[in-house]
Amino acid sequence: MRKTFLQAKVHRVIVTGADPDYEGSLTLDENLMEAAGLLPWQRVEVYNVTRGTRLATYLIPGPRGAGDCCANGAAAHLVRPGDRVIVAAYVDLEDEEARDWQPTIVLVKGTNTEVEVRGGERPFQRATG
Repeated sequence: MRKTFLQAKVHRVIVTGADPDYEGSLTLDENLMEAAGLLPWQRVEVYNVTRGTRLATYLIPGPRGAGDCCANGAAAHLVRPGDRVIVAAYVDLEDEEARDWQPTIVLVKGTNTEVEVRGGERPFQRATG
């Protein structure tokens, strides 16, 4: 039986833009996508920590190192610049695969260009405090 697990999340990234006239999606700095192991066009869920809204969309890469996180299209009505959001992706795994599974957690610190990566291929450590 396959079950759905967290693949990766970019935790508390700061929204830098919102463009309701764009076709749709979430633009995310390519460095953040790479750190989390996320790919262009991949479906993600966006949890707005500031406003309490949630949405599903797909990723498009933003300029590497620019710190961009821009909600486009309809998402721009639920997310505003300055909001803190969690960008999460999920993966379907068989029970046996899931037993040792560790998601990749990208903790954004200060700006969208300073991060700490946990999990994935690195030893997973739970945050304390």
